[in-house]
Amino acid sequence: MTLGRAHLEQGLALYDPQEHRALAFRYGLDLGVWCLSYVAWPLWLLGYPDQALQRSHEALTLAQELSHPISLAAALFYVALTHHLRRESVAVQECAEAAIALSSEAGFGLYLALGTAIRGWALSAQGHAEEGMAQTRQGMAAFQALGVKLYLPCYLAMLAEAYDSMGQAEEALRMLAEALRVADKTGEYVYKAELYRLQGELLLQQATGSGDEAEACFHQALDIARRQQAKSWELRTAMSLARLWQRQGKHAEARTLLAPIYGWFTEGFDTADLQEARALLEELSRSKAPSGTV
Repeated sequence: MTLGRAHLEQGLALYDPQEHRALAFRYGLDLGVWCLSYVAWPLWLLGYPDQALQRSHEALTLAQELSHPISLAAALFYVALTHHLRRESVAVQECAEAAIALSSEAGFGLYLALGTAIRGWALSAQGHAEEGMAQTRQGMAAFQALGVKLYLPCYLAMLAEAYDSMGQAEEALRMLAEALRVADKTGEYVYKAELYRLQGELLLQQATGSGDEAEACFHQALDIARRQQAKSWELRTAMSLARLWQRQGKHAEARTLLAPIYGWFTEGFDTADLQEARALLEELSRSKAPSGTV
């Protein structure tokens, strides 16, 4: 993750919009837009959600200045993807719809497909699960027909979330199992920690006993996130495990797990994950005597 960010930042340092603009027409995408768009992904994973969003918007601004339509379509999609990671569904929908409109007009099949699929997640997240699921499936089918497999584990996880919101836990678990199979086959492990976390959440809903199977998934997700230095996945998983321990009465253990990772962050405090983490820590503090502070 760190190495990927370093390479992309190095590419940006070498990029000159005047010197390299012509390459966009040779290779199909402006290299500055590409680097700015892609670097947002490792930035978010590494625990810098605000920097990730800033880079995404820089990519969008550059694409608009270059007047290169396919670079603009790509930038719009990647801004939507960054908002998805930040769990900002309204912004995802706005960017996805702009990418869809541009791609439909210009005939950019890939970004039409990717935009349609992520718009589906936004609709599902806003309570329109059936419509959202249909759009995500439509987009997935379209980009798979183009031979694209990138982001497939991510989109399968989106489908799992939609099924879960409709009360179809078994189908959601099937989507996650397929996502893990695809990740192992293709080597696309960037979403793997989140897949195990979601699997744990679904298993916990079904658990009639202690929830040991779900807890094992959370620990696996934590191990993966830590190996990848993926602080954002680590935070999200630590919250899932801390909530489980909270229900089991293990408040001190839950706080000991969550407080250090929350305390590591220096930005993104307006994002849903960090707001929820702070609220959970405050709950765990109130359960102690004397109460602690965040």
